[in-house]
Amino acid sequence: MRPRPYHPLAVLALAALPALAFTPVAAPPAADDPELAATVVRMARVGSCGSPSFSPDGSRLAFVSNLSGLPQVWVVPAAGGWPQQVTALDDQVSGVEWSPSGDWLALSLAPGGGMNQQIYLVHPDGDGLQRLTRGGKETNFLGGWSHDGRSLAFSSNLAGVSVDAYSWELDTWKPRLVAKNPGLGSIVDRSRDGKWAVVSRVQNRGDGDLVLVEVASGHETPLTPHRPPAQFGGGVFSPDGRTVYLTTDADRDLGAFARVKLSPGAPGPIEVLASRDDAELDQFAVSEDGATAALVWNVAGKSELAFLDLASGKSSPGPALPAEVVGGLEFSRDGRLLAIALSGSTRPQDLWVLDRASGKLWQATYSPHAGVDLDALVKPRLVQFKAHDGLPLSGWLYVPKHLRGKLPFVLSFHGGPEGQERPGFRSDYQALLARGIGVFAPNVRGSSGFGKRFVNLDNGALRVDSVRDIKAAADFLTAEGLADPRRLGIMGGSYGGYMTMAGLTEYPDLFAAGADSFGIVNFETFFAHTEPWMAAISTIEYGDPKTQLAMLRSLSPIHKLDRVKAATLVLHGANDTNVPVIEAEQVVENLKRRGVPVEYVLFPDEGHGFRKTPNRVRATVATVQWFAEHLGR
Repeated sequence: MRPRPYHPLAVLALAALPALAFTPVAAPPAADDPELAATVVRMARVGSCGSPSFSPDGSRLAFVSNLSGLPQVWVVPAAGGWPQQVTALDDQVSGVEWSPSGDWLALSLAPGGGMNQQIYLVHPDGDGLQRLTRGGKETNFLGGWSHDGRSLAFSSNLAGVSVDAYSWELDTWKPRLVAKNPGLGSIVDRSRDGKWAVVSRVQNRGDGDLVLVEVASGHETPLTPHRPPAQFGGGVFSPDGRTVYLTTDADRDLGAFARVKLSPGAPGPIEVLASRDDAELDQFAVSEDGATAALVWNVAGKSELAFLDLASGKSSPGPALPAEVVGGLEFSRDGRLLAIALSGSTRPQDLWVLDRASGKLWQATYSPHAGVDLDALVKPRLVQFKAHDGLPLSGWLYVPKHLRGKLPFVLSFHGGPEGQERPGFRSDYQALLARGIGVFAPNVRGSSGFGKRFVNLDNGALRVDSVRDIKAAADFLTAEGLADPRRLGIMGGSYGGYMTMAGLTEYPDLFAAGADSFGIVNFETFFAHTEPWMAAISTIEYGDPKTQLAMLRSLSPIHKLDRVKAATLVLHGANDTNVPVIEAEQVVENLKRRGVPVEYVLFPDEGHGFRKTPNRVRATVATVQWFAEHLGR
């Protein structure tokens, strides 16, 4: 099986004010070039397939795809074939898990795109849809099934401030509290006899723990005592329940694959089973018989697959992958097949299946890309550059085909901040490239994938150095003769939106245009209005508002908006509970008052990010139009 993590750290929150009037930006990006405008629209409509989950007999795969225009649950034969749509709901599905009994698919649904996800069950043929969680404003994260299929793990803040670990019991049709958490946590696996659970907890962003919980009594035993910071992923039981497999960066810089033996009395020490000097362990899956672990290594952003024989400790490489980034993986119950979600710079995410015995790898889903020649798209190259203080940095450089000289360029910053820019499929990048605009996507300090030291280099007051990395990236482009210094743009979403506004305020003469998508501009209001569990775990990453308020204010672009000169596009979802719409409105109101060119695109039916196909098209067209207008081709 694979670990069942939730992904709360990709989300951030604030509260909303009444909506401002806004100017919709949905026109084609270039009225004088209708074919190029149509190309941008087609690019934005490229689909994706992910979240693979095998049926118990391994013959079919459940997955989440936007084939219908909105992420929904589908089922396809594992051998490939025509997919069947299971759900046709009004809101987007974010994950699916097939029960070991085969009777149910569990799914998480985000009403209006917001954070208050709800957990549903549905039969694989689409019948019997029913909601398990209350349907209120609480936050819920989908976990995995117990090995016997009689209960489903999920996490929720329905009892108050913290996100606690629950199990939905199918025999009583009621939730059972398994573990209270000080901040947030989830059940990542349970022993085959159902007596024990491994709970993953986040103490602070960048530091966590795995805890062994006796389900009947609630008694807890720490599995990963350590000196902070350290992160632990996975938490998968061996079939006999005597070993827990995990990822760890405790007492090391790069994440590795490890185990903890559960001897009577107390767990044993963390034992590293597989590590690399040039890569971090990104994720893993363990076969149901406990014989094999599939390991995915993150090598400067690209994925490499390997297999580890858990009895002998012998490692063997997996096949060369047809795309750069693994987004998820799962063994079939008999261990014969491995499903892999793969995407690349010129390939949208699809599901591939590996037959371990024969070594044959085939594509099981085909995301739609009507009118887009994938082979004609631009692949990036990884480049190295130095920060102001000499720190080595890297980034993915996309240069339009058949164009040379000093071009207009957009710097793009990932979210997180503990995210990583990787060469996955980005329709907005390819649409900009089709307009003759280059893209440079750096991994500044604080990014994940490069070790524990690097990811913690932007904590608290150190964030000023991460902001300085923005200028270092721009200086690299101009020093290499790639970019016209008069035609630089900057964009990003979520924390990348913060970096966008930080770049526009700290370096007002550097950029001609910016696009801020659902970004933070005020850390003070973030802590005041975000979910309490998010605030509780974010004080080490950003700063403590009770003791470091002056620092948080100095790091917040909201207090420096009077410096902005660049034309600024602001995009936001009205239902965003992570970075609510007040953040966008403050920016738009200030810039309009000062006469700075600004446009505001508000999506009434989206939350944190734009997932409905019409909205993705609109956001991409608006962004490309903005940079085409203000940077030129």
